[in-house]
Parts: sequence; structure tokens; C-alpha cells
Amino acid sequence: MKTIWILGDQLSLTNSALAGGDRQRDVVLMIESRARGAFMRYHQQKLVLIYSAMRHFAEDLKRAGWTVDYTRLEEGLKFEEAVQRHFARFAPNEIHLAQPNSYLESETVTKIGRKLAVTVRLIPTAQFICDREDFREEASSKVRLVMEQHYRRVRKKTGYLMRGSEPEGDQWNFDADNRLTLIDWKKERLVAPPPLPRVTPDAITREVMEMVKREYSDHPGRGEDLWVPVTREEALRWLADFVEHRLPRFGDFEDLMLADEPILFHSTLSPMLNLGLLTPQECVEAAIAAYRQNRAPLNAVEGFVRQIIGWREYINGTYWLRGPHYRDLNGLRATRPLPAWFYTGETPMNCLSQVLRQTIALGWNHHIQRLMVIGNFVLLAGIRPQEALGWYLEMYIDAFDWVMVANVIGLVCHADEGRVATKPYAASGAYIRRMSNYCEGCRFDPNQKTGPNACPFNYLYWNFYDTHAQRFSQNQRTSMPVQAWRKRSPLEKETIRADAARFLSEYVPTSKPVLLTSPS
Repeated sequence: MKTIWILGDQLSLTNSALAGGDRQRDVVLMIESRARGAFMRYHQQKLVLIYSAMRHFAEDLKRAGWTVDYTRLEEGLKFEEAVQRHFARFAPNEIHLAQPNSYLESETVTKIGRKLAVTVRLIPTAQFICDREDFREEASSKVRLVMEQHYRRVRKKTGYLMRGSEPEGDQWNFDADNRLTLIDWKKERLVAPPPLPRVTPDAITREVMEMVKREYSDHPGRGEDLWVPVTREEALRWLADFVEHRLPRFGDFEDLMLADEPILFHSTLSPMLNLGLLTPQECVEAAIAAYRQNRAPLNAVEGFVRQIIGWREYINGTYWLRGPHYRDLNGLRATRPLPAWFYTGETPMNCLSQVLRQTIALGWNHHIQRLMVIGNFVLLAGIRPQEALGWYLEMYIDAFDWVMVANVIGLVCHADEGRVATKPYAASGAYIRRMSNYCEGCRFDPNQKTGPNACPFNYLYWNFYDTHAQRFSQNQRTSMPVQAWRKRSPLEKETIRADAARFLSEYVPTSKPVLLTSPS
């Protein structure tokens, strides 16, 4: 017999290791790791989600006829001890495992296999559409592989939103149609769609909530407030609800941010998708079916499809292409530590306060909040990329190494010198004002460029281009702001530099912060 080892983010009945298994002979191994849960100060809801989803999935496997050897965290075994106990019980000839989704997990299972003198067979994962080696070959054929090229190739390969060899609607990308602003929202007098389907914790989830509260009490967030599905059945219900209620306007308002409306038209499917409870294919195909049935417009469906088969696949491919040391890059030489208030939301900048408090409450923000509010501040304030990466990995319930390394190091911090994004995602207060209502409740004024009442994003933006003027003057996409900066008078430049220095010294000190537990 062989062991089919399933890790905590591989919870799919289409798991490629299961596909080659024999339910009558083979045994499934699943382990809850205390050390892995304490590796970082993960949001309590993230831990509840993973452990509860694992326990529910183990029950699904048993009902499907599999023998499951499951080690619970309460048993007190270390990860390697649990594997050794499994071998003592079942004496398997070899281990089959779908490719782990991180370098750390790949290294760990390989080392354990060597120590136990057993063959570990890593089977290509079915959690992504693109094979890792296929992505590597694609990248090697280009001087520089950008996401849009990759996205078009996947469209052609899968046939998604294609009419023969041509894209549906004669356009590959409808991003220009998906940028409606706060003014557009107010003009249409829209209201948010119905609330997400309610998820009521069952006995398994309640037990996990108590365990997490006991074992990880110093971690941020409240595990008992978990709000997303932990089973495939519930995840499918959320997918159907998104397609019906939010997908039709998703494209139009996917960049909009509203205080007290954290979800709006977003799918919130990423936690389940990244655990394996949903497949990328079924998410994409459900959206395309809505388009074919005239239940959702093309700009919305294409935008959603692009996020999954374009960006998600590109980010995963980049993670495996660039190697384990990609996370150590710091091309802009950013050195400031992450402020302690990132764990409390206690900042006078209303946009950051709103988004950070939402993160603490839900362990989730949509992509524009992550990139253009939190990420924008991280970039402009010169936060060290590795500290930013640690925070993103800790605080988001859908965050895993493969998805966060390239997103934070490459997209947020521009620390890879343009390998993922051709320009830094830097913006002034005007962007926040245009795409949100956060400015309406802020003590800072986005219309003021300098001075104590000016929006800090305004002078931090120009200070950023001052700091990196030489580098970005050579980039076609950033040469204009550099030229605009250089045309300013000496007095204007000194005022901006002074305002930026004052703000950073007060709110982003160079001393290492004490990490705070979020308010209960």
C-alpha cells in the first residue's frame, strides 16, 4: 500500500494524488501542525478556516470510502512525529503527494522522505491550470514575460471566452471599462448587493474555534468570527450566489472602495479557491455560463476570468520560476519597519484606518484595498518588503506563500525592479478620493498638497519619485512624473521633502515596532 499525503491547502477531491490512489488499499495522511500554525502570527480566522476545512475534508474522504489517518493539533505531536507514527501503523511502500504549493513544504516533505528512507512521488498539482514547467518554458521563450501575454496564451489554450481564434467581443481585455468611480456610483444611486450567504459554524468548526482561541490567543483577529465557508458544499453555494448577485456589476465597480461596505461586488471566493474547495475551472466556467445566458455582461465576466486564469496563474508561475530567494529582493532599498499600527488600524489616515480595521475584523480586503491603499502606503513610506510580506501572509485568510511573494515583492513593493510589474503602483491622494469615500471622513485634505492638513499620500508620492528619480526617469511608464518633479521649484521640493520627513518620523519611525495584538 501507499500513503497519499494531503496538505492543508490541497483540499480537493480532484487532488492529483487521490486520482492515482486505491481506496481499498491506500491510506490518506493528513496532519494539523502546531509549529506551522505558530510559524507566524497568523490571523485567528485563517487558522480556524484551514483547520476546520481540513477536518471537514477528512470526513468527506471517509464518506467517499477512503481510510484517513488524521492527526489533530490537540494530540501534541510534532509534524515529523505524526509522520513517524503513521509509518509505524501502516508501513507504506511510498508516499504520493500532489506538488506542495510552497518551497518550504516541498523541502519539508522531501527531507522527511529521505529520513524515513521512503520514496516521495510529487505529482503535478491540479489546483492550477498551468503546469509549472510549462510556465517556465513559456517564460524562457520571451525576453520578458508579462501577464497579458500569459493571459492570452491561456485563453487560447483553454478556449475560455474565445470565438475560434479570436477573443469574445473582439477584445482581449476590458479593463478600460472597469474603472467606474465614486462619482459614477453616486450618479447611479446604487446600493450594495444582498449580503453574502450566512455561514453557521457546525460542531466541528466550533470545536476548532475553541482550539484556536486556546492555542493561538496572542494572534490577531477573532477566530470565532469566521465568516467564509469551510466545506465544498458551502463554497459552491457562494460561487452560485456571486454569479447571480454580484458578477453583473463586478466589472464596473471592481476598483471602488466604500466605508462599511467591504464586499460590494467582489466574489470573496479566493479563500476557498486557494484551499482547493473550488477549482479555477469551475469558477471561470460558471461566470462564462452567465455571460452566454445573458445574465452578466462581457466586461464583468472577462474581468473576473482574467483575475483567475490571468493574474492568479501568472503569480503562481512567477513564484516557481523566480525561486526561493525571490522573497529576499529589495530593489528600492526600502528599510523602514512596518508600523505597529498596522495591527490595530489606529492611524489618522481614514483610508488606511478603514481598510486595516476591516483586515483585523475579516482577514480579507479586495484587491484594490490591498494594492492601492495598504500597498501604496507600504511603497511610498519605504517599508522593508520582507516585513510587508510577513504582514500580508499573517493577516489574510486567503494568503499563502505562492500568492503573496510575487504580489508583495513584485507588485506592491516593486522590489524585483520590474519583473512582475512594469511600473510601481504609486498614487497620490487624488486616486483615493476618486475611487472611494474614505476622504469624506478624514482629517487630512486630499486637495491640499503640502502642510499639516494635506493628505500624506500627496507629498509621499512626490517624495517617492524624488528618492528614485534616477531609476524611474529611464522607465517609459514613469518618466512623466519624474519630469514633473524636476520642473518644480526648489522651494516646492524642499517643502515636500520636509513634510514627508515629518510624517515618516512621526508615524513610521525607524526603530523596530512592538507587534501588538489587535483589540478583541
